[in-house]
Amino acid sequence: MGAANAFVEEDRLGLFSFAVAEKRSEYLAVLRAFDTARANYVVLLHSGDVADLLARGTGRQEPLTALDIAPLLDQLHAWGLLERSYDGTRAATLAEYRNRHFVYQFGQAGYKAYRAVEDVLGARLDDASLSRLVLPELLADMHELAEANRQKDGDRIYRKLSRLDSTLSEMATRAAHFYLVLGDLVRTTEITPESFLVHKDALLTHMREFSSDLTRYAPKLAEAIALVEATGIDDLIERAAVSDERVFLTVTERQADWTDRWAGLSHWFVSAESELSESERLREGTMSAIAAVLSLLRRVTETRKGGVSRESQLRHLAGWFAAAPTEDSAHALFHAVFGLGRPRHLSMVHPDADIISTSRSWWEAPPVEISRTLAETGRTPPPACRAGYSATTVASGDSANSSSTRSVRAVPRRSRWPPQEFTTAF
Repeated sequence: MGAANAFVEEDRLGLFSFAVAEKRSEYLAVLRAFDTARANYVVLLHSGDVADLLARGTGRQEPLTALDIAPLLDQLHAWGLLERSYDGTRAATLAEYRNRHFVYQFGQAGYKAYRAVEDVLGARLDDASLSRLVLPELLADMHELAEANRQKDGDRIYRKLSRLDSTLSEMATRAAHFYLVLGDLVRTTEITPESFLVHKDALLTHMREFSSDLTRYAPKLAEAIALVEATGIDDLIERAAVSDERVFLTVTERQADWTDRWAGLSHWFVSAESELSESERLREGTMSAIAAVLSLLRRVTETRKGGVSRESQLRHLAGWFAAAPTEDSAHALFHAVFGLGRPRHLSMVHPDADIISTSRSWWEAPPVEISRTLAETGRTPPPACRAGYSATTVASGDSANSSSTRSVRAVPRRSRWPPQEFTTAF
């Protein structure tokens, strides 16, 4: 079964080969001709018919001829987008009949692949909104579904269930796209704040209205779902499966499919014991998005007032780097700006820990001798250096200005050294 599924997936993915082929423009033009004919209820096309449609509708400077189109049709058939059959009616002689005049039509999977590509090409990525107005329609459909089940009207049950399923799917898709566009807007606002400021009021109003309507209708929809289930959910699923027109599925398979769809539909508004419903998650996501937009609005407003932004700061810093007299100066500026020097975290106790507690204040405890190697590199000095340990460290504050020594006070365990007051690097 796994191998069969892998073969089917590979075969389906091959349908999109035309979109990345060298002659993708020609393949797309041919498929658009088939789509135009399909809209006019013409299913079967010969290469000459495709050439005529392209000559009339594409406006190409060099329209494709039937001879040019024939190999394109053969390749589209090889990829599985088009199906072909013999057309003996076009043959005037036996020789022409033997030349195998083919006619072509969209395959079912091929048409879906073509439409998927067209949807991507024609999509308006900035056209995003939340489906606020469908909520009252969902509620009305739920009440009508309950009434249809009481009346045992299978066809009406099937129509209402199909509409509820498609409406909720579209609402989920639109919500996901809306928040994706919103995320892109937030990420690019520092570069183009004008686009955000132009739409901020409409954006906030739209999200607030959607959140308000979702809060108002979600409990009503949960009650309506309970009302539908009270009329007999098993009978409802069975009647919907009988009226389902998918003839290549058995009634049992249709029942299983509609059972899964109803479970997903119910989960939209009825929360389980340990998790939120989809509507609750969507409402929380909307509230978080409103808070993010308000925060972004404050940042953009403050930036425009002060004339300072990350971009202006980086440009100003770039000028400093360009004016640096030497490479060493540029390196020093880099370390000063970005603070990439290695921090030193030392934790030591007084030699007589019983007398000097680690919790004693820095200012009250006597100094602790620290190896210069430890302070500069963060590594414990090797044993050979420990014999001269007292020569490289001091225990008195009198030598604090020495270039080769430093004295500090007792440090509690895991505390940061040096403290904020000691900013001179070793």
